[in-house]
Amino acid sequence: AAFTLPMLQRLSQGQVPRNKFGGKGIRALVLTPTRELAAQVEESVRTYAKYLDINSTVIFGGVGMKPQIDRIKKGVDILVATPGRLLDLQQQGFMDLSTVEVLVLDEADR
Repeated sequence: AAFTLPMLQRLSQGQVPRNKFGGKGIRALVLTPTRELAAQVEESVRTYAKYLDINSTVIFGGVGMKPQIDRIKKGVDILVATPGRLLDLQQQGFMDLSTVEVLVLDEADR
């Protein structure tokens, strides 16, 4: 994805904030319209960030919430998400977006 390399460049030079759960704060949020695209984008991010101290995870509906919540609480630098699951976790209090520095709306025309 064209936004991945500039995003990684920016995040690799910044401070790592803490979330309200004590883990790494989410520094970049990538919103995608479908879970297939979300999984593809996160795999791309993981590949490009392989040699950096930057981690990522993906959240989307249709799968169990608990593993996703656990990863978020532990802390991630880059979160790739679909809007539905993101809103669901936010409304339940499991999401701390106060540390987000970069927001990407992938496929925003959908």
